Amino acid sequence: MKTLVSHLAGALIDTPESMTIEEKQDNDSITIELRVASDDIGKVIGKQGRTARAIRTLLSAVAERDDKKVRLDIIE
Repeated sequence: MKTLVSHLAGALIDTPESMTIEEKQDNDSITIELRVASDDIGKVIGKQGRTARAIRTLLSAVAERDDKKVRLDIIE
């Protein structure tokens, strides 16, 4: 999951070296915290949240294979 978010978000932003990703797992859920520079936050979220929603959809599809739930938090 962490690798997928890294590839997707890294391709969208201008400064991928400033990006940090933390993955926390509970019993059946995964929380991913994506931190990007303030200049890049709009690129990850997209117009009306469409890009963020697309990333979350991909993560949900991957997580469903393992019967898990995933949550993506985008933090400035």
